[in-house]
This record gives sequence, C-alpha cells and structure tokens, in this order.
Amino acid sequence: MATDFFIPKLGDNVNDATIVDWLVEDGAEVKEGEEILEVETDKAVFPIPANAGGYVRRGPFKAGDKVRVSEVVATIGQKDEPFAPGSGKGQEQSQATEAVEEMAAEAPPQPELRREAVSEPGQDSRNGDAPRATPVAQKMAAELGVDLQAISGSGERGKITKDDILQATSGEKAPAPTRAPESAEPPPAAPQPARPAAPAPAPPTPAENILERVPLKGVRAIVSRRMPESVHTTARVTLVSEVDATELVALREQLKAHYAEAWGFAPGYNELLAMIVANGLRQFPYMNARLSAEGDAIEYLKPVNIGMAVDTERGLLVVVIRDVDKKGLQKLGAEFRELVGRARSGKNTPNDLSGDTFTISNLGMHRVDAFTPVINLPSAAILGVGRIMPKPVAKNNEVVVRKMLTLSLVFDHRVVDGAPAARFLDHICEIIEDPQLLFLTSR
Repeated sequence: MATDFFIPKLGDNVNDATIVDWLVEDGAEVKEGEEILEVETDKAVFPIPANAGGYVRRGPFKAGDKVRVSEVVATIGQKDEPFAPGSGKGQEQSQATEAVEEMAAEAPPQPELRREAVSEPGQDSRNGDAPRATPVAQKMAAELGVDLQAISGSGERGKITKDDILQATSGEKAPAPTRAPESAEPPPAAPQPARPAAPAPAPPTPAENILERVPLKGVRAIVSRRMPESVHTTARVTLVSEVDATELVALREQLKAHYAEAWGFAPGYNELLAMIVANGLRQFPYMNARLSAEGDAIEYLKPVNIGMAVDTERGLLVVVIRDVDKKGLQKLGAEFRELVGRARSGKNTPNDLSGDTFTISNLGMHRVDAFTPVINLPSAAILGVGRIMPKPVAKNNEVVVRKMLTLSLVFDHRVVDGAPAARFLDHICEIIEDPQLLFLTSR
C-alpha cells in the first residue's frame, strides 16, 4: 500500500507552508530520504525528503499553494497506484521525516521575561465607527493607504493585525467586516483628512531592455516580503560609533596561534562579537526585547539567541546561535560553523533559522566601512559591523596608527529609547577596546 507524504513540523508556531517547487515529476521513482519537495515558511525555504521509497503520485498541489502542517500532498507506492491519501500507512513516519520533525522541535518555545503595556488599541479617533486595530496595523494601514473599514480582523476579538493588512495589500480580498446596527440618527462623522493619492505604477520595462527575467521565489521572495515589512512597521533609529579594535585584533591573533590546531578551526571575529553582544544583552536586558505580536506590550526575553547574517548561494539567511551567554568560545565557534555549513549546503533545519533575539550582520570582509542593516523582525535591534582599517588617531597627545572599526546599531524606537540604546552600544565599544572586560563581566 502507498505511504502518505505530508508536510512535517517545520518549527515552533509554524502551522502552514507554501509550496515552492516539486523537485521530482509526478510518477517519478524516488528513494527514501531523497528530496522531492521544497516548501517555504516565513523564515526560509526547506527541502522535504521522501518518507518512503517508491513512485510519487502528487496531489492537486502546485507551486504557490499554501498547505497546512501534516497535510498529505502526495503518496509514494507502487508504479500504478493513484493518489489516494489515507488509504495506506497514513501518518506513519520514516526516519527521514522524523528527523525533520525532531530537528524542528529541538529548541523550546521562547519564554518572555515580562510584558509591559505600550498602549491599548482602541478606535480610530478620526472616525468613531472605525474597527479596532493594533498599533502596528494602524501604522501600516496609514502608510499603505489601506481603509481599515474594509477589513475584518483575524486577531483576538476581531482585532485587525498586520497580517490582515498584508493580506489586503497582496490583492486578496478580505471578507466584509460585521457592522453594528446604526441608530436612527447617527452622529455626524468627523471630517477625515484627504488621503494622498497612491503613486502611479511604474511602466513595464521594454522587452529589449531585459537581459533575463527571474521569478521571485524561494529565499529571494522571503527577503523581498520581510524587508519592506520591517521598514514599514518599525520606528528605526541608527547609532554609529567608530571604535578602536586594536586589542580585539591582537586577542584574535593570540587565540588563533594557541587554539586553531587543537580546536580544528581558527576563532573568528564573528564568534568574538557574538560573545561581546551577548554580554551586553545581559548587562542591558532592555535590548533583548521585542514588541508583542499584538503591538500592545514589550516582551523582555530570557534566552540570548544571536542571529548571524550569512551569505549563501540561495540568498541571505540568518542562522541562530542559541544561549550564547552560556557558551564558551570553542563551543560557540564550532556551533556557528556547523550552522553556516548547513545554511550554505541547503541542509539547514527550521530551528537553525528561527528564535533569534538580536542580530549581527558583518560585511567587513567585503571592504564595507559602515552600513545601515534592516531589523530582522521580530527582533528589535541589529548590529552592523564594518571592516577593520588602520587609521591615524590621537592617543595620549600623539598621532598613532590604530585598527579602527565602525559599528551601526539599528533599533526600534517603539521598544527602546535613544539614550538606553546608546549606553548599550557604548558598552559594546568598551569591550572591543579592552577585551579583557569580557571575562571580567561575564557570568
């Protein structure tokens, strides 16, 4: 009998996924463990291996379709068996599929330290009949010119969320909201300010000017969706500091000389920066925070999970090192290299790419001095790291050449104010200038 092939668990709080591409033709013969389907979550694209050997009979699912976790999308059986979900082994899982689920379930859900109310979403003051919406949804609606009256909320008690706004702007028509019966003499509506006209769409590019047209899918599609979401929903502020990294460079050279052979790898700047940032997040826990999904509270997080931006052939991925504040440099470096290896080979697991509480993006190896990275939601901050350059600086009334580094801290002003964020960045700079402080202030 045929074996049902279904979408496995792809991480905490992931209930559905979008089919990106079938990797085998309908009716193709596959081996157990062979990748036959690519699906996309809000974090990344994941290949799904066959949970049995045999001939694949695909269900009525095509690229772009959204399917729920555990939904049967194909069957694998004898050559002439039709697609008949539930007629065979059903939800019996092979080792290949169990491995995906086990890797997805490795990390526990992130507990929050505490929640502080930001505001109580209420009615739009411009119109007493306006529906309830989260602050994030209200801000997005105002920026994108979306009429909240035309949207029914999917949140608690019918509250409109940012997902409802994104759905409305993606061209999917939302159901009409339920309206309360109007009184015989409704109060006059307050005048609303004129909404600016939407910009005219750009004219299509002439065919003779197009070298190649590549469909927007996979990791590129995720990036193109998440980056504007971050820009439109956060109150971004950037702080820039130039720091003397001479002692950090010296420390790294000493570590390479002493431990590269024994550890099997040379400790790098990324691991050192992750340890320094983790120390700062412990000293200044208000930076290890995020705005709640409803937009009405700040969540201060217990785990210190550092996301590290990684360049891969598939595009930008953010791998997550968990509990950085509890790990030594050797374990941290080995884990980081494993994560990067899986990301670049396309073998990353769902939890490799989720759960970060703060992000680091290092472009120093590309001769970039400074840049303004985009916050990786739902985190509230990201640290951009430029290249280390020898520069003449004044030190003890003398001009000397020091190895200077530029840091860019981008944070969400809804979660933290400028002065506290500056104190956090100053702490990071102090440890970079004198790395011994890392060991004096560590737990």
